[in-house]
Amino acid sequence: MMTRIDAKFADLKAAGKKAFVSYIMAGDPDYDTALEIVKGLPGAGVDVIELGLPFTDPMADGPTIQLAGQRALEAGMTLERTLEMATEFRKGDDTTPIVLMGYYNPIYNRGVERFLADAKAAGIDGLIVVDLPPEEDDELCIPAQNAGLNFIRLATPTTDDKRLPKVLQNTSGFVYYVSITGITGAAEAEATDVGPEVARIKSATDLPVIVGFGINTPEKSRAIASVADGAVVGSAIVSQIAAGKSAGEVLAFVKTLADGAHSV
Repeated sequence: MMTRIDAKFADLKAAGKKAFVSYIMAGDPDYDTALEIVKGLPGAGVDVIELGLPFTDPMADGPTIQLAGQRALEAGMTLERTLEMATEFRKGDDTTPIVLMGYYNPIYNRGVERFLADAKAAGIDGLIVVDLPPEEDDELCIPAQNAGLNFIRLATPTTDDKRLPKVLQNTSGFVYYVSITGITGAAEAEATDVGPEVARIKSATDLPVIVGFGINTPEKSRAIASVADGAVVGSAIVSQIAAGKSAGEVLAFVKTLADGAHSV
């Protein structure tokens, strides 16, 4: 069964293009502004949207994303409203993939079966759940794949050759390679370090390998896309939102990053 994610990467491959993936926190700084930005992302050149699910204890996130989650929660954002946002987006766009990114707790609280049915109905295409290791695939990963949602896994510089097959075994959609160790938004990615790592992962899987963390300029976006199947930008975009930029200004910034990745 082909998801929107699979279809998007097949199209990009056929066109000889790299992917540009952007992350924003659902409901940051408020529902309406976030929805306006999300709706504008495809027009700004975004191929895949990662939509952050706000959570009270985001242990893997750096300060930028943590604060975005706090702003969203304070503005009344919930899992329910995050799915509503996806539903609204789908009214005008049926092709751009949405990956819901977050932690297991809100999903567990809703009940896995109910959550998967609701996510599918809302037009979510894939999940990145950072605190569920491959050892717990029966919890969510396998049910998600059975429901027709991709389950996307993170690989890092510390994912050695012994661990890699375990990480890849039930992954689908794409592999998200975290270019630096540590929390989100910390250091800067270097293409010279990333290239060999991407090659190592690609030798073990047919899935596209997308690289994120530490990409904050069009030049970086281009450099990383040149050694991978695409680039992900999160913290740099969220920082623009945190600075109080309008939706239009945020989208103009996103477009420069997308143009960087697409210029390879």
